[in-house]
Amino acid sequence: MLETLLTSATIQMQPAGELDWKEAIRLAATPLINAGNIEQSYVTAMINVVQKNGPFINIGPHIALAHARPEDGVRKMGMALLKVTPAINLVSADHPITLFFVLAASDNETHLAALQELATKLQDRDSLARLEQATNRTQLIDEFKGVQA
Repeated sequence: MLETLLTSATIQMQPAGELDWKEAIRLAATPLINAGNIEQSYVTAMINVVQKNGPFINIGPHIALAHARPEDGVRKMGMALLKVTPAINLVSADHPITLFFVLAASDNETHLAALQELATKLQDRDSLARLEQATNRTQLIDEFKGVQA
């Protein structure tokens, strides 16, 4: 399922430069806005949730999974990824992030298979290392297609 969600259209790489975590989430979500999966209100909701609840979207070393409620502006399920280098601190210096995933779930169930597949991939040390060491989008795309160099 990930290979249909995380594609050349939804994966981005960018130097962190002057980005902060809010801008990183906005940028990560841009492909989903452009494709009509989400509305701008969903991006605002994702940022507001982190501001209210803290860096709970930091789901592993250097990994954030930004999301909000379906009713906050999801039109159809989607997922996107922004890889930044160097890491951007999520709220505080205790949470450096290089992989910003955005999940748009259209209900409380259909996204579960994609989340399970993503969790399996991120728990695989070799797979995670390939994601972290990727120097171009093709390497990231290939990782989600299951292609290994």
